[in-house]
Amino acid sequence: MKAAVIQLVSGIDVDGNLQASRRLIKQAASQGAELVVLPENFASMEKVDNDKLDIMESLGKGKIQSFLSDISREFSIWIVAGTIPTKSRVDEKVYASSLLYDSLGNCVAVYNKIYLFDVQIPGTTEKYLESEFTLAGTEIITHDTPLGKIGLSVCYDIRFPELYRKLLESGVALIAVPSAFTKRTGNAHWKLLLRARAVENSCFVLAANQGGLHENGRETFGHSMIIDPWGEVLAQVKTGEGYAIAEIDLEHQKKIRENFPAISHRKRL
Repeated sequence: MKAAVIQLVSGIDVDGNLQASRRLIKQAASQGAELVVLPENFASMEKVDNDKLDIMESLGKGKIQSFLSDISREFSIWIVAGTIPTKSRVDEKVYASSLLYDSLGNCVAVYNKIYLFDVQIPGTTEKYLESEFTLAGTEIITHDTPLGKIGLSVCYDIRFPELYRKLLESGVALIAVPSAFTKRTGNAHWKLLLRARAVENSCFVLAANQGGLHENGRETFGHSMIIDPWGEVLAQVKTGEGYAIAEIDLEHQKKIRENFPAISHRKRL
């Protein structure tokens, strides 16, 4: 079975971003993908962070979620829907929610991003404070899919290996990492971190990134990729819109875990 990662250069206009997402999902489905991953902020890269409050949706309601339900059903495909802003328990803050849709159009899992991007990029004036308008999630989320059990994560989460150990303990075979990695941090760490999470957990990693210069002036790294449990990059798309597709071979994963059983060699120190 095949999975695909979708790369976008999302702008401010939600309708335009959804149309681009539909076009690429359709192409991936036509190539045999049974599961696709959309990038973080696929529906909108806002001019300023608090604009996400204007497109915030309650779970189960709204234009973006209706689109996701319709498109997954239309193409009979599972979708990890990057992130969208959803209503949180705190006024003036949203959750950055990654939604999993099955091929019948049902939302079967919701992961709220746990680690928020509050950083100053070294050597630049580039600064981010995601927590200003986003509330951190607290729950680890996994779900069975036709390609194997998937663990949900988002972008900055990739720097925290303890999260992925928790996912591994839940029996995941796949890890989704929808992202909007910046160009500078992507150049330094994107592939390194993704391969590390794949190798140390003997998992397939499905990393869908934003990939270009956005209307709001932010520049993202792209290089969306699918990595196998041995750390090999099976497919990638470098910059701009596109998708990468690869076979998810669970027998290959099983053999790696049996022949190189580092997971079972772990010790509590």
